[in-house]
Amino acid sequence: MAETNESPENLEGEQPAQPVNTEPREAPPHTGDVRELDRDARMWAMFCHLAGVGGLLPVIPVIGSIIAPLVIWQIKKDDYDFVDDQGKEAVNFQISVLLYALVAGLLCFACVGVGLLLVVYGLDVVFLVIAAIKANDGRHYRYPLTIRFIK
Repeated sequence: MAETNESPENLEGEQPAQPVNTEPREAPPHTGDVRELDRDARMWAMFCHLAGVGGLLPVIPVIGSIIAPLVIWQIKKDDYDFVDDQGKEAVNFQISVLLYALVAGLLCFACVGVGLLLVVYGLDVVFLVIAAIKANDGRHYRYPLTIRFIK
């Protein structure tokens, strides 16, 4: 007679139990997809970004694009970390746009600045809208071509 080395668990078609790993697992790497859940924080962050349009209005020209986000950021930065982060980003971007517009304005004397000035303000509006949508969705947004004056 042939002997079988099968245990009763194997005869029933089940696999033998695997040893349980009791070592602590490492945390998964940060994906960068951290979202703000607080509705008020998202709203105020969106207002920080949209306030940059103030500089394009004839009521508060040029410097209004910096003053409006700065005021909102200063009022709400202590209440919400998300507004603090996005407010800094909005103010830095508006200061950068003002510098780019000044350079383009100086280049108007060389007959190339008018088109460049339109490009600067066009990109300003496009990036403002993108940032406002991202902030309203609770996502952190970093403007391209921004000089980080405020850290």
